[in-house]
Amino acid sequence: MERLASFSNDPFDKPPCRGCSSYLTEPYVKCAECGPPPFLLCLQCFTRGFEYKKHQSDHTYEIMTSDFPVLDPNWTAQEEMALLEAVMDCGFGNWQDVANQMCTKSKEECEKHYMKHFINNPLFASTLLNLKQAEEAQHSETAIPFHPADDPPRPTFDSLLSRDMAGYMPARADFVEEFDNYAEWDLRDIDFVEDDSDILHALKIAVVDIYHSRLKERQRRKKIIRDHGLINLRKFQILERRYPKEVQDLYETMRRFARILGPVEHDKFIESHALEFELRREIKRLQEYRAAGITNFCSARTYDHLKKTREEERLKRTMLSEVLQYIQDSSACQQWLSRQADLDSGLSPAVPVPSNSGRRSAPPLNLTGLPGTEKLNEKEKELCQMVRLVPGAYLEYKAALVNECNKQGGLRLAQARALIKIDVNKTRKIYDFLIREGYITKA
Repeated sequence: MERLASFSNDPFDKPPCRGCSSYLTEPYVKCAECGPPPFLLCLQCFTRGFEYKKHQSDHTYEIMTSDFPVLDPNWTAQEEMALLEAVMDCGFGNWQDVANQMCTKSKEECEKHYMKHFINNPLFASTLLNLKQAEEAQHSETAIPFHPADDPPRPTFDSLLSRDMAGYMPARADFVEEFDNYAEWDLRDIDFVEDDSDILHALKIAVVDIYHSRLKERQRRKKIIRDHGLINLRKFQILERRYPKEVQDLYETMRRFARILGPVEHDKFIESHALEFELRREIKRLQEYRAAGITNFCSARTYDHLKKTREEERLKRTMLSEVLQYIQDSSACQQWLSRQADLDSGLSPAVPVPSNSGRRSAPPLNLTGLPGTEKLNEKEKELCQMVRLVPGAYLEYKAALVNECNKQGGLRLAQARALIKIDVNKTRKIYDFLIREGYITKA
């Protein structure tokens, strides 16, 4: 039976004959019962009945040749392969060079045959179209949010940002150190030889299979990183911060299940819980309106305004009661006023205020009317009230710390204290707040 030879015209591309070790020329014989690797013999050794190890002269065999027509009666399979290799080597359209490399066909014959059977052939055209449609359908069903256009940052080697990105190299789309980085060491001394026993051969095959499984795990982890956009860690953290605090906690808890759900399904899961949180909060607010007897949104706006006014009045009364406690002790009152002036100006007080009257801690700072308050969010306002820091000074300190963090790729507490010369306890609270809210990262 005739088979298409799996090698090119060059005899040096074919394995040698197992009998005489000479380079094979077509036709030659392949044993159908031995292998892998294939057991090949030239015609001379086959006619002598050559036998070697498990190979016997009575085994079934195949005649390997490409001297038969495939697409055109005047073109053999060997010439078809030679034409394709010549077009690949010389380039499409260089028919004179293609003919020179083939040696058996003219320029016109090569061009006519190639255009007829490989370009204008409706069978090949429909096959390529089906493959293209199948590929497009596959890509349309698989949503991967991390596209090549999302160019990750390119930090310098061994910098803090490079370590945050696990040594990812954007130009090579690979990592400096792979997962299971020394998996290849188990294969460095393995060599398949003909004299191996069956047990040793099976053992080597098992080692290779184990290595393949480790490669699959390495690729699986890379795919998870790319699919979920984890390479650009800063961008991932910014996307996380768009959720409320409660949803961020849920996001952190459910992150380990993201590799099971996939990127799109995991994002849908988190978004659905974020929507549920918003709905529950809105329902709670509407229930509060209903309990207060409010039946329309116009009345609800008035209620919210009055509620906010009552809260501000309560804070003022609390601060007034604190001041009245200090007035009873003239010495403590003078020191308290001096300390408040230092705190409001952003300076560190010289000494703490001694008091024998059993007073409580200083009341929160009232931000009403202070410049810069409108630039703060609710959490920043709460911080300024608790540490008694005016909004303008806080915004300056925040900008200085954020700029230094961007330059260094991270910021330590000691560096923050060196940048802003205020009370160390205030610096720690500001530093911890900016870390917690994601404005800066810890070095």
